[in-house]
Amino acid sequence: MKQRKGDRIFSRSTLAASALILGALVAVAVFLVAQSIPALVADPAELPGSPTSFWAYVAPMAFGTVWAAALALLMALPLSLGIALFISHYAPRRIASALGYVIDLLAAVPSVVFGLWGIKVLAPSVQPLYSWLVDNYGWLPFFAPPVSGTGRTILTVAIVLATMILPIITAVCREVFLQTPALHEEAALALGATRWETIRIAVLPFGLSGIVSAAMLGLGRALGETMVVAMVLSPALVINVVLTGSTNPPTIAGNIALNFPEAHGVGVNALIATGLILFVITLLVNSAARALISRRKRLRGAH
Repeated sequence: MKQRKGDRIFSRSTLAASALILGALVAVAVFLVAQSIPALVADPAELPGSPTSFWAYVAPMAFGTVWAAALALLMALPLSLGIALFISHYAPRRIASALGYVIDLLAAVPSVVFGLWGIKVLAPSVQPLYSWLVDNYGWLPFFAPPVSGTGRTILTVAIVLATMILPIITAVCREVFLQTPALHEEAALALGATRWETIRIAVLPFGLSGIVSAAMLGLGRALGETMVVAMVLSPALVINVVLTGSTNPPTIAGNIALNFPEAHGVGVNALIATGLILFVITLLVNSAARALISRRKRLRGAH
């Protein structure tokens, strides 16, 4: 069957857009690899901090990036699911509309504003809590003494990041939950299920792929966040799981933002090389999420 002119134009336009996105991704990858090679082959003494090797230089930053983002996702995901379910299934229409507007508005707040809030309001407020945690639970590795006197710790950064990604995850989950077929929910209610049982057996399974996608979208935002980390965190080039101490691992994005203006020579290549590591981490996280969603679809098809 011969395609109409409008169909051909639309088909070729979508193909060109897809190729443009793929080309941009390849171009970024080629640039990062090419600019990273001098740092990878350079004498470790030429790298910032004079580490024993490039991997000793980048390992604390990679750890701090994943650690802060994982903590933020751990805090934000349950709250986001609860808020999304409240908006979509529990709140009256007028309250749900107003709350949804507030969530969308919160997602548009610039990260520098969150950074100012974190350093001026949150950090001083949570410092007494950190002291209490260290005094009472210092035997746990996460709260080992000494406690930070300023509150500018990796946990504070994670709380700010969780606040930032919460509206993103909530907005996506809300729309996914609203797409649940009404017949599925009505069938569960007709069989005697309660509201929560209906959500558990009909809404959540239907929206699982959307929940994973929303979580990965929020995680990607947390992995690449720069301003909040640069403003709030007091970093040191260490691998440390203590959440309340003054010695905190840096993140890749924050380290680039803090050191790039003064970097020169191999130092610039070293920062770009850390950007390549962040690029790879992001690709791995998104690939894992895609594989999880695909596996879930195959299992649902098999049953």
